[in-house]
Amino acid sequence: MNGDATNTLLIMRHAEAAMGVPDAERRLTLRGAQQAEQVAAWLAGCAEQGELAGLRLLASPYHRAQQTAQAVGRALNVTVETLGLITPEDNPREVNEWLLAQPERQPLLLVSHMPLVADLTGLMVEGRLGCGPGFSPAAIAELKAEVWASGCATLAGFFQPELR
Repeated sequence: MNGDATNTLLIMRHAEAAMGVPDAERRLTLRGAQQAEQVAAWLAGCAEQGELAGLRLLASPYHRAQQTAQAVGRALNVTVETLGLITPEDNPREVNEWLLAQPERQPLLLVSHMPLVADLTGLMVEGRLGCGPGFSPAAIAELKAEVWASGCATLAGFFQPELR
């Protein structure tokens, strides 16, 4: 995690979830719960180093994203807000517009789903859809930017719990 004066956006895919229907009600597997706790511990360590002060934690309304975000929220002692426009099939351009309306210099963590997390990362960094990184469950992309305009962000880091 890189601390500096630019805006910070963390884009996280929810942890591993079980199959099932309806999609919005799918829950984390045991492994997924462990992934969420591992990422939460990593983020808590970042926070202890003075990073993420004032973090705003937002999650998709889908159950698996809420479960993942709750683990992070407990570790960071922050409340999870539900953001309805970050479900799997939502439009990354609408999320970009939402980001532009947020206060500057407040770090944000969005807990969402594929394909939105990859498409949003590609849009923010490359300025176009379809070119974002692959996100394994519970992976986090750290973006930095002066302004959240499409194509103006830098991919500052990428964390995948199974690689740590």
